Amino acid sequence: MDPTAIHDALLAWYDRHRRDLPWRALPGETADPYSVWLSEIMLQQTTVKTVRPYFEDFLKRWPTVGDLAAAELEDVLRAWAGLGYYARARNLHACARAVAAKGGAFPSSEDELLGLPGIGAYTAAAIAAIVFDRAAMPVDGNVERVVARLFAVEEPLPRAKRRLAEIARGLTPPSRAGDFAQAMMDLGATVCTPAKPRCILCPLAEPCRARARGIAEDLPARDAKPERPTRHGVVFFATRADGAVLLRKRPEKGLLGGMTELPTTDWRGHAYPVDEMMALAPAPAAWRTLPGLVRHTFTHFHLELTVAASRIPDPRLVEGYWIAIERLGVEALPSVMRKVVAHALKAKARG
Repeated sequence: MDPTAIHDALLAWYDRHRRDLPWRALPGETADPYSVWLSEIMLQQTTVKTVRPYFEDFLKRWPTVGDLAAAELEDVLRAWAGLGYYARARNLHACARAVAAKGGAFPSSEDELLGLPGIGAYTAAAIAAIVFDRAAMPVDGNVERVVARLFAVEEPLPRAKRRLAEIARGLTPPSRAGDFAQAMMDLGATVCTPAKPRCILCPLAEPCRARARGIAEDLPARDAKPERPTRHGVVFFATRADGAVLLRKRPEKGLLGGMTELPTTDWRGHAYPVDEMMALAPAPAAWRTLPGLVRHTFTHFHLELTVAASRIPDPRLVEGYWIAIERLGVEALPSVMRKVVAHALKAKARG
């Protein structure tokens, strides 16, 4: 397979069909490091459609990396709420501060970029290629799929990841590396899609070995995923006489680290009996469990939460802080806690 022919065909296609994304530079212009970095962090485990409004909002709030570095972490977490994987937001803020402390310029090499908080191999390669035109290849799911089909790699993921990355890096052209990387991403996102690839429109249809063998839709193969376990917990919807709701901060480390939550028990492999629920409540009160469960799925497990509600007789005895119920929407609540609030308010409306 001729790499030069692949470069020429794919770049010609990209020049005509590239996606119009707010973080991309126009043809002939140099990409903004801050925009590329911000978008790549946001796009981890998230779709372009979801990210676009968040990206635009962040740029309005914090137009430069220095502005983001000067922001309060709470404000960043609040603006991030709904994107999920909240460690990314914390690392985003830490990285902005690290870059600002060094004069506000992102380094251009992968090795230096890897030294910044929250930047892994993929993001370092993306910034190096797209911003600085270094000979680097960021390998995401789209690129893995294109390479697996182009070279008919039948070894299943995740075992094939290293091989696919080596092949992809071997395709990196000596010039226009950033455009080539984005072309591979766009091809996977719009043409070489997971289901029903549009091979008739593909600029690499002729050399594609999977298409020639009629197995394009079967690749990349995947090992069977282990079944996600289910964890259980109890969340306490505590209110005081004026209707304000009790919130607190989660520990800095761990899942949803540093995020705002309604008081909750640990999440474990079996359900909590009623007497244990009451013993773990944030304060003595007449707690009642609400009908139904709040269900949420994280990357590695399913979560089922029982919601217990009560008015607290003496708010001075509880740890946390109180917020007016109508202001809950402005808090940086993770998605699972938003579900809990909605569940509790729905139960309250029913009486």
